[in-house]
Amino acid sequence: MNEANQRLVHTTLAGEGNNVASSQNKAPDIKVFSPAEVRSVIVGLMLAIMLGALDQTIISVALPMMAADLQGVDLLAWVVSGYLIAVAVATPIYGKLGDLYGRRVVLSSAIAIFLLASIACALAPSMPFLVAARILQGLGGGGLISVAQAIIADVVAPRDRGRYQGYISAAFAVASVSGPLLGGILTSYLSWRWVFWINLPLGAAAMIISRRALTRLPVPRIKRPVDYPGAVLMTAALTPLLVGITRVGQGAPWLDSLNVQLLIATGVALVLFLWQERRAIEPLLPLAILRNSTVSLSCAAMFIAFILIISMSVLIPLRAQMLLGVRADTAALLLLPFSLGIPVGAYIGGKLSAYIGRVKRIQLCGAIGVATAMLGLAFIDTHTTALNLFCVAAIGISIGVQLPTTTVAAQNAVAQRHVGVVTAVIVFSRSLGAAIGIAVLMAVLMATLHTMAPSSLGSLSGAEIIKAMMGEAKIDLSSMIRNELMASVEHAFQKIFMLAAAIASASIIFCLLLRDVPLAESIARSE
Repeated sequence: MNEANQRLVHTTLAGEGNNVASSQNKAPDIKVFSPAEVRSVIVGLMLAIMLGALDQTIISVALPMMAADLQGVDLLAWVVSGYLIAVAVATPIYGKLGDLYGRRVVLSSAIAIFLLASIACALAPSMPFLVAARILQGLGGGGLISVAQAIIADVVAPRDRGRYQGYISAAFAVASVSGPLLGGILTSYLSWRWVFWINLPLGAAAMIISRRALTRLPVPRIKRPVDYPGAVLMTAALTPLLVGITRVGQGAPWLDSLNVQLLIATGVALVLFLWQERRAIEPLLPLAILRNSTVSLSCAAMFIAFILIISMSVLIPLRAQMLLGVRADTAALLLLPFSLGIPVGAYIGGKLSAYIGRVKRIQLCGAIGVATAMLGLAFIDTHTTALNLFCVAAIGISIGVQLPTTTVAAQNAVAQRHVGVVTAVIVFSRSLGAAIGIAVLMAVLMATLHTMAPSSLGSLSGAEIIKAMMGEAKIDLSSMIRNELMASVEHAFQKIFMLAAAIASASIIFCLLLRDVPLAESIARSE
């Protein structure tokens, strides 16, 4: 048995507190997960993760068929946005429920809700019904990723946890990359409804394997009250915020009247939520956790990582289509090094954390790599394909290195009874970064394109310039004007990638502030 397997999961009895390492000296519990049991658990969790991640991308190519069949083009964007908002809102609540009632039953419940909602989506008779079913599906999907990642903390010691988190990141990336392809095949040869029916066999397999594998998972023996007012107030605070961000991403002005009202509603609900969490016996989100510097810095690093992941997924193909004149499928291939680099980096980061026993230097290298490669992407000529692909791959690998190590660092910094809620907060930071990042960077890109456009085209908006460069607008551009526009577009993308590099540089500061704490070699149990 190799060294990594020998360190797997020694459960011990520990008191409460944020310093997990100090609780390792208690008497060990008799529960120990063998390497074979851990592998079985990981397979079940990877299926659950793939189920949740696949549904975020598989419907992308099916949306036009849905709109035509259900005659609801005006609600089409909310088929995607409704799901993502529900996932983000439900994620912290699932984390706390897993800490209170045990993660096996919570994960099974999330899968069940997800599958029932998938059936409703597949049978949807109208677009409003489909949007409602997608929101319900998101309420189930919110538990799949966060609870699955927290379960790893129940069966694997922090020092070995990084490499298993790397497997989870790989499953997420595979699902994200293969989703559009699978959705296109199902929509073309069967029906758009099959992008939801396909969830049933996948979900059934995830349910059966995960329930069987998680039979010996620890269940809290002390029942605590559920903070229902906190859950309601958290939902009331997050929902209008995410709806406003989504509206901006769909083209609404940042400060239109509805967005201002949503922002005010968020502020009021947030104040009430913080007041409730200070007085609750068992708060939904213990505020002391956020005062833990490792947790707060990890959340900030994950927030920035997903700003960059989602933004690059949109900006890199868009730049290729506008400046190189390639088709959408060719532009998507240019993103392949980035998509494959993330799981490769996650695997490397996980293996290194298990070998070194610390994560700070690994995260710092990843943060520096992202910022450097992003600057390279800004200043390398778009037509220099090989160098561009190298920078894109370097960005993916460098971000991937940070994903498992950031999660493990946050989990290692708190008592075991708070692992679920900490993991959920990390996952929520990812969702919030993805939503805010694409809205902000696309808004800046649109404004920059409009500002830097040739004077003869000064009246065109950023969106109209994008359509003109991609040949979708009915605008006759002379060769001279087109060359001028090409130069301004190149300059606009250079500024966007420089902005992205500046955002990535903030992670370097976060990593420097992170405490270099050794990863615990056993799991602390606290009741």
